[in-house]
Amino acid sequence: MAAKHSNDIESTAEEAESIEKSTDTVASAQAPRHGFFVRLYTGTGAFEVVGRRKLWYTVSGLMVAIAIVSMVVRGFTFGIDFEGGTKVSLPAAGADGVVSTQQVEDVFSKTLGRSPESVVQVGNGASATVQIRSETLTNDDTEKLRTALFDAFHPKGSDGQPSKQAISDSAVSETWGGQITQKALIALVVFLVLAAIYITVRYERYMAISALLTLVFDLVVTAGIYSLVGFEVTPATVIGLLTILGFSLYDTVIVFDKVEENTHGFEHTTRRTFAEQANLAVNQTFMRSINTSLISVLPIVALIVVAVWLLGVGTLMDLALVQLVGVIVGTYSSIYFATPLLVSLRERTDLVRRHTKRVLNRRNPAAGKSSKKTAAKQAADKPDKADEDSVDTEEAETVSAAVSSRPAPEKPAPGARPSRPSASKTGRPSGKRNTRR
Repeated sequence: MAAKHSNDIESTAEEAESIEKSTDTVASAQAPRHGFFVRLYTGTGAFEVVGRRKLWYTVSGLMVAIAIVSMVVRGFTFGIDFEGGTKVSLPAAGADGVVSTQQVEDVFSKTLGRSPESVVQVGNGASATVQIRSETLTNDDTEKLRTALFDAFHPKGSDGQPSKQAISDSAVSETWGGQITQKALIALVVFLVLAAIYITVRYERYMAISALLTLVFDLVVTAGIYSLVGFEVTPATVIGLLTILGFSLYDTVIVFDKVEENTHGFEHTTRRTFAEQANLAVNQTFMRSINTSLISVLPIVALIVVAVWLLGVGTLMDLALVQLVGVIVGTYSSIYFATPLLVSLRERTDLVRRHTKRVLNRRNPAAGKSSKKTAAKQAADKPDKADEDSVDTEEAETVSAAVSSRPAPEKPAPGARPSRPSASKTGRPSGKRNTRR
């Protein structure tokens, strides 16, 4: 009796698998091939992200390695707020015409006998200024430099007349930049702790670990780009760096929310593995991530244009520059690093491993039968109650898969008359019923 029941279960499972295969073949033959943008917009899972996570791990690892090597070898270009020094500023429009940066640098070298660290022009038009940055100067050197600049260019004051007061100077201590860095590190640690607590409570610990490692990835890569390109690090850069962490976490949480929605109760179905459900979630949030990034980049680019070509405000440019780099890096990490890392962590758990094995066995009947034969052989060698329970569990799962894979009954067409039950369903003989006269 038990053997007959087992044979019925196997035949039912084989029938369900054959029906599913034929249905998938017909569907794939009839499905139209859509273009790149259609697949990107619809989010049907056509782009394989999680399945190629080894590739993305390699790319991300190279990015981190280049960033670390650049930070160690090249270092950073710190602003005057971090290194300290003296800053001298004068109007770019003098009495004898526009003052060039080369002319100012020549005057500085002839007066003090050494070259300045940097001479740049900030702004355009009548509000343009030339800023000189050098190591810390004494009061006598500062006064000597101001006199030489005034004698060479005769800068105009607010009243339109040449005035020495138009040349300003300021000394910046390096301790101020150190204080800003210390406060920024404290704010960073508090932010990471609060983010970890929220994600753990709202989602799960594996998502929290993936999100925090993604934030670290964003910090390292962004800092590496600054080191590699040679962007100046200022207090505005530190503030902008903290700002992009919020954007990166927001984009990552959007993807994780969809992953949680797709994988809710995944262990009760055998249609997709956990990795495939996560890949589908990434595809479904592609357009949302791209739109969010574009909306964030547009005002940042506008801020850079205003800061560089119109106002010439260095603080705005530094703030916008780090945000632009951070948004690009954060968008990449939320798609190609955070979710693949989450899948790799979850696949180490027994629940996901068993479920993945069930799905693969269901898709490959030969592998499933071989695994069953192996299990039956082990059970014959060491029979116990645990093996009997596992066999019962496999039979129940096979029946459940067979029932779920059967196609749903076709809906009747509108206006059609209800069909009579066949004789095999009612148990009555076919033909007309005898009526009593």
